[in-house]
Amino acid sequence: MASALKIRDPTVSERTIVVSGLPVGLLKDQLIKRYFQNEGGHVEEVIYPSRTKGVAYIIFKEKKVAQNIIRQRKYPLAAKPQLTISHFSEKVFNYVMAILDLSVFRTQIVLESLIMDLKKKIPTLNFSPLGPSGKISVQGSFVAIMKLKQALVSKAISPLENHKRYAGERRNQNRQNPGGVPQRSKNSAAAPGTSVPKAARSRGTLVLDTDIFFYLKHKCEFYELTLNKYHILCQERVDGDVTTICLQDAHGGSHPSHVRHVKELIEKWAQELHLELRKETLVLEGRGDREKRNIKRACEQLCYRYLRVLINLHSTHIDIIGPSSDTLLFKTELVKCARQKVTEGRARSKINDK
Repeated sequence: MASALKIRDPTVSERTIVVSGLPVGLLKDQLIKRYFQNEGGHVEEVIYPSRTKGVAYIIFKEKKVAQNIIRQRKYPLAAKPQLTISHFSEKVFNYVMAILDLSVFRTQIVLESLIMDLKKKIPTLNFSPLGPSGKISVQGSFVAIMKLKQALVSKAISPLENHKRYAGERRNQNRQNPGGVPQRSKNSAAAPGTSVPKAARSRGTLVLDTDIFFYLKHKCEFYELTLNKYHILCQERVDGDVTTICLQDAHGGSHPSHVRHVKELIEKWAQELHLELRKETLVLEGRGDREKRNIKRACEQLCYRYLRVLINLHSTHIDIIGPSSDTLLFKTELVKCARQKVTEGRARSKINDK
């Protein structure tokens, strides 16, 4: 997907810096006064708080100001050496650290074996030594961490599916043999795979990040077109941050290769979206009812201009998902538009009072 930044404002990314490690409770005005007041450049917009705790995005009027701060990054942050400053780019999440609790897998597998398997599957990740409680820290790129998340969720889901399949077989056996003693399957000595029905062989399961899934379904036409083209039935189960997609051949298993092909396509698209998309959250808590209405109204208007941005409205916040440049511009314009309408509303109220 081409970046819309080049079309709408080719300098926004060049004028934006990312500040991370900010103390909790710091206000926007405090942020500017404490660190950037003497930098000789006008701040156009501050996006803080953001979805990532302790991270702010600061947009300057002039590109050279942002470049100077990047070059002299130690100067404005000397009072707080734990802070880091970097240039905004399309791929914001270049490096991520996560702490995992693998103790939930102890009943399934030896944790050391699980870690060795994960290291082989995702060699770009760095794992710390395993703690006695089953916790381990992992470092790597955002994409690699998302691969790890999918691998672990798949690992957690597979025993549940096996249990359901086993329970179904037991129920069938009990119906055939009411005495209660399960009969041995006639195919138990057959070669692996020969006893699996066609329909079972023609299924595929994917685990995706929920934001990626919503964007794929609502903003990418090729998702539905591909399912229809290859006659694939799709069951989607959203569970918080994770969505499970079960693919099945609509022709009863006569084309198992279609399921494999569609699964590979969806995995490829999801991978590309992980690199392309960014999520911003606009918090609504603490805002007045009029401001909330103005924000939602402005949201609807901006959606017609930013066609590649997906909006999820919640009672407490608004999720903005899309290409990095579009998302940043959308949120910036949304906040400005909402403030402008609130100011106009107050001005009209004063006139009426007179």
